[in-house]
Amino acid sequence: MNKFAISVRDLHKSYKSGEGEFEVLKGVDLEVKKGEFFVVTGVSGSGKSTLLNLLSGLDRPDKGQVFLNDQDIFTLQDRDLVKFRRNRIGFVFQFHHLLPEFTTLENVMMPLLINRLNYKKAEGIGKLYLRKVGLEERIHHRSDQLSCGESQRVAVARALVNTPEYIFADEPTGNLDSENSEEVINLLERLVRENKTTLVLVTHDEDLAKRADRVAKLVNGELTVY
Repeated sequence: MNKFAISVRDLHKSYKSGEGEFEVLKGVDLEVKKGEFFVVTGVSGSGKSTLLNLLSGLDRPDKGQVFLNDQDIFTLQDRDLVKFRRNRIGFVFQFHHLLPEFTTLENVMMPLLINRLNYKKAEGIGKLYLRKVGLEERIHHRSDQLSCGESQRVAVARALVNTPEYIFADEPTGNLDSENSEEVINLLERLVRENKTTLVLVTHDEDLAKRADRVAKLVNGELTVY
């Protein structure tokens, strides 16, 4: 049985710019254990988000492999890769991206409904996760009736509602004050450990990085694991 949830081999990614081609990732290798809380740090523009997008299959590399468990995700066709992400991956971004026309509960239910779960069952699971994040009394509110901290807690519930194997979080507290940041990270860490989910989080916050099981730093397109 493979003990690694994520294995990365010789990952390269470049982008074209007005001045030519800019190489963001230069042969990254990485292994993340199952159930690990793994943080990637680096200055703004160092390629942290690019790396996360490749690990999660939101983007494709120029070269290299990403294995989630034993699945080389870039051998999948686009349609199958979308299905893989939908069933096995949860995302938390800096901005919550809640759908404003839906209630808090409907936003959390959305991944379950997309996976064609019965509405009543999805509603029950959605309410359970809103209780877990302390928002059971806000289930009928819309996103414009929530604070930034509450909205991000809804985003955490939405990411976890499908009990994914992986959570990829991109600066999840970057839009919050220190008190709300602490609350959201405590919540995210507690829930992923309860579910034995593998969490990969990118941040420039060194204090946040200290909470991880392991930390890697991205500098000039190269990743060093500490």
